[in-house]
Amino acid sequence: MSSTAVQTEDSEASNSTTVQFAIQQQHLKAFVSNARTLVDEARIRVTEEGLTLRAVDPANVGMIDERLLKEAFKSYHPGNGEAILGVDLERVADVLGMGGATDIVSVELDAETRKPHFNVDGLEYTLALIDPDSIRQEPDLPDLDLPAIFDVPGSEIIRAVKAADMVADHIRFHYDEDAGEAVIEADGDTDSVEVVVNPDRGLEVIESGEADSLFSVDYAKDISKAFTSSSTVCVELGGEFPVKFHFEYADGLGSVTNLLAPRVSSS
Repeated sequence: MSSTAVQTEDSEASNSTTVQFAIQQQHLKAFVSNARTLVDEARIRVTEEGLTLRAVDPANVGMIDERLLKEAFKSYHPGNGEAILGVDLERVADVLGMGGATDIVSVELDAETRKPHFNVDGLEYTLALIDPDSIRQEPDLPDLDLPAIFDVPGSEIIRAVKAADMVADHIRFHYDEDAGEAVIEADGDTDSVEVVVNPDRGLEVIESGEADSLFSVDYAKDISKAFTSSSTVCVELGGEFPVKFHFEYADGLGSVTNLLAPRVSSS
């Protein structure tokens, strides 16, 4: 196991060029916050194209695949070779919380100590990293061909999940091909809730196919924390298959795909 908190694809080149980038606080904070909905630690890859992160939660129920393109940065120098940083996401979030949304956050990876230096609105902070080998390896993305694909306002999912959390432990996502509408519902021991999303409420159908799956409310609630009321979420749904939630941020230069494994119904 490597003892360093940073790995590189090209170890010889990694010492010659320092990783440096600067970006608005709100964009880097969103990158970190999106991942924190599922995991506490992650391997962040610094590539020629931008930052990427892929992780699965300890229970293998939720997965995130995220990227923040270099065009979102004020300046971006990834160094030579691909760097992999083992990061405690909560500690990074605390550091970023020292600045305002539009403040510029500068990050420089020290070539000798292999620790990143943060400058957030005049605050200098040196962060200890985690050995990437001690963090779970990135999972492979499953190849899913899901029959129903539709866009819905993030506000509709947030509202439905919040309501479902009041009555049950599980939430059902259903696409009714005949009616041309998405239904999000939950049935508890005594109460039930249903939210119908049709074109009048912002539904845009991309692929129409009958689909119905049951999921954990707790995981749906965690994932929906990354949605905003103004965001558009693309949902890919099947029959007792994982659901995909895809959305963008940072003016379209950041993107997230969340996968949530279903709870197979006994009925």
